[in-house]
Amino acid sequence: MKQFATFVKKEFYHVLRDRRTLLILFGMPLAQILIFGFALTNEVKNAHIVIVDHARDDASKSITERIGASNYFEIREDVMDRNRMESAFKEGQIRLAVIFPVNFQHDLFHQNHAPIQVIADASDPNYATTLTSYVSSIIQDYQTELNETAALPYRITPQIRMLYNPQLKGAPNFVPGVMALVLMLVSVMMTAISIVREKETGTMEILLVSPFKPIWVILSKAVPYLILSLINVLSIVLMSVFVLQLPVAGSWVLLFAESTLFIVTSLTLGIFISIKTKSQQVAMLISLMGMLLPTMMFSGFMFPIENMPLALQVFSNVVPAKWFYIIVKSIMIKGVGFAGIWKETLILLGIALFFFVVSLKSFKIRLE
Repeated sequence: MKQFATFVKKEFYHVLRDRRTLLILFGMPLAQILIFGFALTNEVKNAHIVIVDHARDDASKSITERIGASNYFEIREDVMDRNRMESAFKEGQIRLAVIFPVNFQHDLFHQNHAPIQVIADASDPNYATTLTSYVSSIIQDYQTELNETAALPYRITPQIRMLYNPQLKGAPNFVPGVMALVLMLVSVMMTAISIVREKETGTMEILLVSPFKPIWVILSKAVPYLILSLINVLSIVLMSVFVLQLPVAGSWVLLFAESTLFIVTSLTLGIFISIKTKSQQVAMLISLMGMLLPTMMFSGFMFPIENMPLALQVFSNVVPAKWFYIIVKSIMIKGVGFAGIWKETLILLGIALFFFVVSLKSFKIRLE
């Protein structure tokens, strides 16, 4: 028994001396609790909406104040022009619009009935349903208070319209997310082990003594996975159109061009990991843990980013999948052209150039 206690004590010493093991044992659970407890939630908070008040009477102002007082919504400017409102929806600046008709209060008090139009971005059907439910609840509360002192009951009818996905199908939300997830994992993971594999098998020496320049060695690792990933894009889009009945509302050429840019970005990230690591196992672990979790959590695919704390909202900006997810939804679901996604395109291009230059500078022509 004494020998057993000695071995246990020795093992404790090994664990306590290894900082990486301690980080996995204690750091990862704490990080997961903080992220899942405070950051990742399906609750609606601070959703960007717009109030279009054509009535500008006491009743419309009272409902607007109630909506603004809620923690669920953040009211943007009073958009009066319908074209501006449509552009705001396409660019993702707003998620919902509440429109009061002219003579809203007059119709309510004299005819005991008045409509309110509620327009939601249903490219994320769950989020749109939650938003419209919250707005309808606020309107219902106001109606209940009015009816407490009314001789005849007043009735306010929210006329709900779902943009881009009136049938509230799930495909418009998960297809762009799955596309970003698949392309990120395949491109990063496969390229992450490519150069490391050459180091481990001893064939890197042959490549280094060849007349190839380092840039051609790096590009030769990326091109096959670029072509295979483009085949993945084609298969996903065709499955979406012909099996899931999700047509591409925008340009096919633009969709494939943006997908190519995202694949290139992922490939440069994978090559960077491959150059910095010394074993295939480490490269694969980093590519899986370092790309899978951020893509799922901070791309907007599973959890609305605007619900997260400000620090994590800022962190999400360095996740390439976030920008590609926005681009694919804008093209496939909303039919947006390049003018509506040029900012996201420039960000992806910047990330790709950064990792390509860093990888090229970090590539050593001599083995240690």
